[in-house]
Amino acid sequence: MIVGIGVDLVDLARFERAVDRTPKLRERLFAESERDKPLRSLAGRFAAKEALIKALGSSDGVHWLEIIVSNSAEGDPGFELSGETAAVVARRGITSLHLSMSHDAGAAIAFVIAERTDAADQKESA
Repeated sequence: MIVGIGVDLVDLARFERAVDRTPKLRERLFAESERDKPLRSLAGRFAAKEALIKALGSSDGVHWLEIIVSNSAEGDPGFELSGETAAVVARRGITSLHLSMSHDAGAAIAFVIAERTDAADQKESA
């Protein structure tokens, strides 16, 4: 069952100006493994993290550095969550997070779907 949907759009030029103006943003928003990525990739990751927060319905207990946007061996984007952020997702009963990202024409966009498998859903599929 879908329990949350989030989307976020980032203007690449505006994001670049913010990073140039405040270099510490990379350290505040991105895990060490993400920081050296090109700005368009960072903008996409920023959008993904924002979309995740929207899908969760609140930023309470969510920490930027505990959310890593990574790619599977097939290249599909996803989240690696840790710490309190992972605990928040678990407490909310979320069992799957789906992420789609793109960048083009000066913008980066991310879309997140949060799902949970309810006991009723499991019984119906049995």
